Parts: sequence; C-alpha cells; structure tokens
Amino acid sequence: MNGFTISDWDDAYENGRNIPNGSDWPGVWVSPAQKFRDQGRNRLDIPYGTSERAKYDLFLPEGTPKGLFVFVHGGYWVALDKSYWSHLAKGAVDSGWAVAIPSYDLCPTVSIAQITTMIGAAIDHAAGAVAGPIVLSGHSAGGHLVTAMMCEDTPLSKPTQKRLRHVVSISGLHDLRPLLKTNRNETLQMDMHSATAASPALQRPLPGVRMTAWVGGGERQEFLRQTQLLANVWYGLGCDTRAVTEPDRHHFNVIDGLADRGSPLTRAALNDPDEE
Repeated sequence: MNGFTISDWDDAYENGRNIPNGSDWPGVWVSPAQKFRDQGRNRLDIPYGTSERAKYDLFLPEGTPKGLFVFVHGGYWVALDKSYWSHLAKGAVDSGWAVAIPSYDLCPTVSIAQITTMIGAAIDHAAGAVAGPIVLSGHSAGGHLVTAMMCEDTPLSKPTQKRLRHVVSISGLHDLRPLLKTNRNETLQMDMHSATAASPALQRPLPGVRMTAWVGGGERQEFLRQTQLLANVWYGLGCDTRAVTEPDRHHFNVIDGLADRGSPLTRAALNDPDEE
C-alpha cells in the first residue's frame, strides 16, 4: 500500500462495473430467493416498525431453533430489500437456526443513523420471537449495519445485547469517511461528523462478542482494506476478531456460502472457533 493514492473514489467503491457480467446482479438472486420462500417454513412480512419497509421475514428450521441468525442486506443504504436474499437463509436453517432477514428505509428518505436504529429494532423484535444465542451477518452496507450493533452505542436492547455471540461482516464498510469523496454521498447526505459517528472502526466494540470480517479475494482494494481495518482496530481494543479473505470470490458471490450449511462461511458464522 505504500505510495498508493486513490484518484477516483467512485471507482474505488464501484463493484458492478468491475466484475465480469456484473450487471447480472442483483437479478440472479431473484429466482433462488423466491424458490426458497415458496418451499421453506417461513413467516413473511412481520412488522417491526411503522414504515412500509419496516418488516422482516423469519425462516424456521424443523424443531426448536438453536438460536437466531440475522442477515442484513446491502445496496449502499439506498437500494434493494429483503426479498432478494431469502435463499441465503438456507445454510443456517439447515443447521437448525431461525433466520431473520429485514428490510429497512433507505437514504435519502432517512439517514444512515436512522437505518441503524431500524436494524436494532428489527433484531430486538426477532429476538422476542426466537430464544437462544444471536449471530448477526450483513453484506456490504449490511456489514456496516451489523457491526454497528456491537458498538458501545448500539441501538440493541440490553437483553438482546446479552444474547449476542458473533457478528460477521461480509465485504463490510466500516469507515464511512472515504464515501464523502464519492458521488454516492449526494444521496447518503453525510458530513464529516455524521460519517465519523456512523463508522464502527472509529467506535469501541461491546465486550464479549466475537467479530469476523469476511471478504472475497477478488474484491476492490477498498473493500479488502476496510475488512482488515476493522479487524485490526478492534483487536487492539480487546475484541476477539478474525479477518478472512476467501479466494476466487468477488463482491457479489462472496455471500453464496450462506446458502450452504457446509460452507466455510456458514460454519465460521455459526460454530465456536474450536468447532470449526
């Protein structure tokens, strides 16, 4: 990294145009997501707030769940909803866990801080429906949102915090200040104060919660850096952290492992370290 300077910040955080056939996503997720909703044991569109998008889907295993697994989608806080990702619940459901996948309001209608509060409310609501330990996972902007749940200023209730065991940020954004230099900020509407306040890498983590930062080996350099950044900083603050680079994965297919109970990603998320 010595001597490396970013001249085009929009390109540094652009995924679709830098991935072969990148325009295929998110469309390729629609069919498998719908198929999983159609054939699984699920409860759809559970409201956790007052807005139209304040709903989550809950996917249930056979028998009593081992705990609650939550997946928070990405889309740079400005796009997509829970319907694209249902199939990613399969790995955890097949492992005996209940899985909640929430939607949330989007920028610029709301701020990133307000979205963070919404995700906390969604997790609290789902935690009221499913007993046991809680594991959180999120992709891209969703990675930011789940790591915000284990910051000291978390919006999660105290009872939910006590059940939180592990947070897995997949291709997450953990320092939002670089996004101030991108055209995306016209929609995100952050300033230096709000970007700093919303950056997990600049906050202190909750004690007793493990954090894994996971990224594809073929991702943009900034996503690789953001992954190492959080693991490095929080390790220095006493957090049990891991940084994992999965070979031959780009920003969109890096989450595919969540659909497979035997994948390294699902096993790392749900198992204790000595069980992996």
